[in-house]
Amino acid sequence: MTLAWLQNFSVAESLLIAANLVLIAFSRPLLRALSRSTTSDEAFVGKLHFFRSANVLVVLLVVFANAVLPVVSHSWMARLLGAVLVAFLGYLSAHVANYLIKRRFGRLREVDGSQTWTETYNVRVLSLLSSVLLFVMVLIAEVRIFGFDSLLEAGGVIGFVGVMLALTQGAWAPDIIGGLVILNSRLVEEGDVIEISPGERIIGTVYKTKIFHTELLNLVNNHRIMVGNAALRGMTIHNLSKFASARGLREAIVLKVGYDTTEGAIRELVHAVFERLAGDGDCAVEHKYPPEVCATDAGDYAVAWTVFYYTKDIRHLLPTRQRVLAAIIEEARMRGVDLSTPSLHVVHGRQLATRAEEPRIAG
Repeated sequence: MTLAWLQNFSVAESLLIAANLVLIAFSRPLLRALSRSTTSDEAFVGKLHFFRSANVLVVLLVVFANAVLPVVSHSWMARLLGAVLVAFLGYLSAHVANYLIKRRFGRLREVDGSQTWTETYNVRVLSLLSSVLLFVMVLIAEVRIFGFDSLLEAGGVIGFVGVMLALTQGAWAPDIIGGLVILNSRLVEEGDVIEISPGERIIGTVYKTKIFHTELLNLVNNHRIMVGNAALRGMTIHNLSKFASARGLREAIVLKVGYDTTEGAIRELVHAVFERLAGDGDCAVEHKYPPEVCATDAGDYAVAWTVFYYTKDIRHLLPTRQRVLAAIIEEARMRGVDLSTPSLHVVHGRQLATRAEEPRIAG
């Protein structure tokens, strides 16, 4: 039986299958020899996967055309096998098409410390169009394999799928459209660090913008967050990676200090802190731009002094904030400057000023 099945293949088809199997077996050394020495490991792996997928696709097409199609009308088992092969080829073709589209129209960005091809508006639109086209082709092929040859029957199956999509469009259409709008605006791209609100304030890295949702890497708790594209569009998004000037992101720390502490003491404290941080060399503060100290509010018992500084290393934004604040607190203790905020307490009809709140980070 196996010998009879193999006899269905011509000499040329047998040589084609054998050649592709050999190419799959020796694909890694062959591509390594043909690739440039400067090719990164990630780019090489992508080429390797594409090369092997193309070889597998050729083999499956030859087998399907010469071993499955001649008998699909004689056996339900053969028809089922043909349907599975068609679905697999459609799935593989969709991935190959998406890969080629992303390489042609995508952007190379650094995401989570590595270079990767990210999706753009053009990539998403072309991927959707290619996926829809392949889905229709696979659907028509499946209908023909199972013997629905009349136009009424084929149209009925396709029409049923269309009705189901129309009835469920409220569940998937807003997220697809939201994802397209996000990609087209280019205000939120993979690799960016964003802060979203309302609700819980979350600072995270955009890991992947997919067709229905966007994945974020939470920088505070170090876990992944999934947000629907439609819901993400309705939020207030602060893109911390897109600076308004070449200086970088302007950060602020608010110190509420009593009136007994002079402006000169605060300025000397802040400049001493940033000189020490510049000497350490491992703090992600832009030291070529000196810190700014401004009085931003004045209450009954305290002055709000805001310290502004710049940073461009957004991936380490939270450690930088903590490092600067800890250095300010340590320097204040060494200089005898009290950073606690005075507050009023009523004791036996008298108003007494005591110290209370600690400094906080603005925003």
